[in-house]
Amino acid sequence: MPSPNEITVSQLARLMGTPDAPILIDVRIDEDYAGDARLIPCSIRRDYREVAQWASAFAGKTVIVSCQKGLKLSQGTAAWLRHCGAEASSLEGGFVAWRDAGEMLIPAAALPAREAAGCQNSTGNMVWVTRQRPKIDRIACPWLIRRFIDPDAVFLFVAPSEVEAVAQRFGGTAFDIEGVFFSHRGETCSFDTMIEEFKLNTPPLLHLARIVRAADTAKLQDEPQAAGLLAASLGLSRLYRDDLAQLDAAMGLYDAFYRWCRDATAETHNWPNPGKKA
Repeated sequence: MPSPNEITVSQLARLMGTPDAPILIDVRIDEDYAGDARLIPCSIRRDYREVAQWASAFAGKTVIVSCQKGLKLSQGTAAWLRHCGAEASSLEGGFVAWRDAGEMLIPAAALPAREAAGCQNSTGNMVWVTRQRPKIDRIACPWLIRRFIDPDAVFLFVAPSEVEAVAQRFGGTAFDIEGVFFSHRGETCSFDTMIEEFKLNTPPLLHLARIVRAADTAKLQDEPQAAGLLAASLGLSRLYRDDLAQLDAAMGLYDAFYRWCRDATAETHNWPNPGKKA
């Protein structure tokens, strides 16, 4: 049974990919990290030896700290974070327990750099650049990034002809245009590509990817939910002239589709209530 200042692997896994997911900080020593250079989704690396310098940045936030086995490094770091005003816990069993449970792990080598070259990006967020006026894939990909890669990722929506140049000048990663790494491949979408490259191939995300693909490639017959996603996406694109406002509004839509894929595919609804007596 975990202590009051610990969270179990199963508890954290249920929060993963939801709007209520905590901030995750990986404080493994360099030797342990080099032995398995993968990260729990949305993790940021920090040096536990410098916690006194960076802890105050997390004041008022909910934080989970993981080290190799969930012992002195994560527990000490979490205690220091609590001292600085964070609601901090350590992951019971640490990275090893998460890995051995078969939960999602992202290869660090697949992640774009967090620092944005040439601009003031002190928080070290990732910068992503794509075409303006998004509909489906260019909303689905940012949702995936914010829920599983970097909750504070920056998205720049620009003219199609300028995507690659803006990405180069502002230290970003271009996506969902022809000729870049994170884009369509054959019959699949950019959303599929990100799931594959980041090793996020869980059944719920793969199911959501099929819905996104069917809606994005006009193959609505492939997934019954695709027509609903397409209709909602086109409606949002008409409601909002600002692309970032549209993205913010659509996050809840994808949250709902993800939770349906994860938890509610077997549930049905009908009328009249079958439990009502005649």
